[in-house]
Amino acid sequence: MKEKTYEEVLNEVISDKINNPNHYRGAFGLEAIDVVRNFAGDLTAVQGFYWGNAIKYMLRFQKKNGLEDLKKARKNLDWLIEELEVEK
Repeated sequence: MKEKTYEEVLNEVISDKINNPNHYRGAFGLEAIDVVRNFAGDLTAVQGFYWGNAIKYMLRFQKKNGLEDLKKARKNLDWLIEELEVEK
């Protein structure tokens, strides 16, 4: 069996971090983007952006930036609430 070159291994690592990063994947392989795509509903583009970001940060906080990600999620939820209140 031929050993992989440094370049081949590096390309695999870079590809995984771009296409399938661990901090966005759950225990059963479900990714944050799958949740966002399935539950976004009829939000406007701006509302969907804030909502999707909040979900993303909440789903990854234990694997990436901890409390910082939760604060980012809260900020995005605040912006979403502001958008929804203006819409009324």
